[in-house]
Amino acid sequence: MPTSSPPGRRARVLSPGTSRPSSEAREELRRRLLELIEGNRVMIFSKSYCPHSARAHQSGLLQKILQEESAYEYDLIVIGGGSGGLSCAKEAAILGRKVMVLDFVVPSPRGTSWGLGGTCVNVGCIPKKLMHQAALLGQALRDSRKFGWEYSQQVKHNWETMTEAIQNHIGSLNWGYRLSLRERGVTYVNSYGEFVEHHTVKATNRKGQETYYTSANFVIATGERPRYLGIPGDKEFCITSDDLFSLPYCPGKTLVVGASYVALECAGFLAGLGLDVTVMVRSILLRGFDQEVAEKVGSYMQQHGVKFLRKFVPVMVQQLEKGSPGKLKVTAKSTEGPETIEGVYNTVLLAIGRDSCTRNIGLEKIGVRINEKNGKIPVNDVEQTNVPYVYAVGDVLEGKPELTPVAIQAGKLLARRLHGASSEKCDYFSIPTTVFTPLEYGCCGLSEEKATELYMKENLEVYHTLFWPLEWTVAGRDNNTCYAKIICNKLDQDRVIGFHVLGPNAGEITQGFAAAMKCGLTKQLLDETIGIHPTCGEVFTTLEITKSSGLAVTQQGC
Repeated sequence: MPTSSPPGRRARVLSPGTSRPSSEAREELRRRLLELIEGNRVMIFSKSYCPHSARAHQSGLLQKILQEESAYEYDLIVIGGGSGGLSCAKEAAILGRKVMVLDFVVPSPRGTSWGLGGTCVNVGCIPKKLMHQAALLGQALRDSRKFGWEYSQQVKHNWETMTEAIQNHIGSLNWGYRLSLRERGVTYVNSYGEFVEHHTVKATNRKGQETYYTSANFVIATGERPRYLGIPGDKEFCITSDDLFSLPYCPGKTLVVGASYVALECAGFLAGLGLDVTVMVRSILLRGFDQEVAEKVGSYMQQHGVKFLRKFVPVMVQQLEKGSPGKLKVTAKSTEGPETIEGVYNTVLLAIGRDSCTRNIGLEKIGVRINEKNGKIPVNDVEQTNVPYVYAVGDVLEGKPELTPVAIQAGKLLARRLHGASSEKCDYFSIPTTVFTPLEYGCCGLSEEKATELYMKENLEVYHTLFWPLEWTVAGRDNNTCYAKIICNKLDQDRVIGFHVLGPNAGEITQGFAAAMKCGLTKQLLDETIGIHPTCGEVFTTLEITKSSGLAVTQQGC
């Protein structure tokens, strides 16, 4: 029995009752034996109790397979060179396996493409955080006058200088990834991977040349790409996050369509760089996040110059003038009635969601199931698809967080399990994240809405407060804007099941508390913790006011 079989059940080598020709039956038996051998850390074939194992032994097929060096060219082929795929490939190579990575970036409708490393490195986390930093530096310049810094010259931002520096850094990361693969003996092929039959992929390069490779196991790590609206003019005239970070000119007056974290982050740093920015929102901000904090994020952005058009969706984008940037007219319709509005912008940035890159890689040819609605791949608790030798990690997984560190961890652990180094599984619960809006929002665990749904309101205690960072006092910035909240389960010793902070350096604060939550953090443990003064994080060690008390949480000092 394989170690992965449920207790009391044998792994069938071949379904009984087959009446196919012996050559066909033998080939299926061979394929099934290989799947069992490659898919389990320990595999026992019993010729005494299992008739199929006995047949495989008597025919000499089992011995032949075991004596073969390998039935395939590679032990593992990873399709997708993003964070999760590279993590899995490098770990498998460290464990002595023969590994290939297939990675190919299909250019965006605007013709943008990039190097090895996936979304995070090229068109996601890295350039986003650097542009966010550029905006924060602008705010710091304004604050600096209150701290005694004197300068007479006009300070302005240069878009081209910023993007060139950011792209140079990204280029160094691309090279670093290629070098890392080479040092570990991983074969990197810049080609588009597509399944053509079981255990076989076709790799097509930029010139259209096709090469075929076989492997015992495969990992799908193809990630996602931005979604378009499907309206006249969207692909012709709009850009997405795929294009923004390498845009060769300043985008000017910008309409951001969407209310996801991508939309609000981009709107935030563009406004912080001094641009005229409007966000068009169909329904709610930051769906899936705590809605109380999400509204505070939006309120802060609005107070600092970002305009919001609520309950509208674009229906047409027209080009009025060509240029870098040009002029675009956007027609939008209300979601609550017949009202339509028009606006003129230099750039329209779409951030309405992302689609999994799973529909054009031949999964249907080998029988891998996907969610037809969103392209996501259902997997079991070891990232295995319904086809035993095909696994998946990262943003393509159904029902899992779409975060780079999650993909990296899942990829590394998958490689270890596949090659017998560990049985540890990826823990997808209480994963910290931060939205890098002008006022950062960090969270870990459950939103208040989700906690109420799972545990009921009467079983929760919510502690919260507004706070005033010391750095903001002299600068004269808002004294009742930053916010801290924890959600505790009263039925489990007031264990902290939700952590939320809105303020400067929220990501840095959240990372530390996430480790504490992993260790079973309770309200009592927080109370017993001595804070570091003066910091924003210390506010969590002195939380006293509960929502149920109805007491005010406004602050008068630091």
